[in-house]
Amino acid sequence: MDLGLKNKVIIITGSGSGIVEGIVRVLSEEGAVIAMVGRSREDNQKLQNKIVKSGGDLFSVETELGEPAACEKAVEAIVQKYGRIEGLVNNAGADDPVVPESGNDERFMESLRGKLVHYYLMAQRALPYLKISKGAIVNVNPKTAETGQDNNSVCAAADGGRNALTREWAVELLKYSIRVNAVIVSAYCTPEYESWIRDLKNPNENIKEIIAKISLETRMTKPLEIAHVVAFLLSDKSSHTTGQLIHVDGGNAHLVKAPANT
Repeated sequence: MDLGLKNKVIIITGSGSGIVEGIVRVLSEEGAVIAMVGRSREDNQKLQNKIVKSGGDLFSVETELGEPAACEKAVEAIVQKYGRIEGLVNNAGADDPVVPESGNDERFMESLRGKLVHYYLMAQRALPYLKISKGAIVNVNPKTAETGQDNNSVCAAADGGRNALTREWAVELLKYSIRVNAVIVSAYCTPEYESWIRDLKNPNENIKEIIAKISLETRMTKPLEIAHVVAFLLSDKSSHTTGQLIHVDGGNAHLVKAPANT
């Protein structure tokens, strides 16, 4: 399907692997111009080389998203190169297991900056250009705010904030015809998620337990399945959709399979 994204400048936050790579590949296939903002120069360059080799257009900016000045410079660099912005995908942020029992104030606040604050910073800096283009914002958020996750206070707090910002921005930006939606994800097949699994005490048992709870086809979500929904929400094909939290998780957050013997 032609989503009408050809030559539209889309910013994506996060280094070039996992979900980001899936989104970049789908948008590139749709002919979008991609500006990737993340801290890993190596990951950014690898993906940029792949996309350019396949005929796509990808510009990468290496920066630390938690800093306001860094976000501003990233947006300035993109506008200087392309002169416009039609879409923003907020995605970056690694898990950081800060808990009340053993965590500390400084680490909690610093982790929030790395997981939540830059969603606001990037949206604020890109907003003047999104107003001109009547563009779209898509926030990619884990399901932790809705379900909880053991030893992950920061993730739950940040994800709750991301969901709330999605709803609030959708209301605030109605007057500019800027649509704001979120894609809620759970267990997905990416290097980052696999790394998280390996760090658990019993990774083999944990992965079996996680997959068993995924109702649809009892498997993890593929990055491209997330990416296709993100692309749809960026496009005019979803022209009357805003303020929505769309779960792409095989029913993991809300559907519970009945035991096999019932």
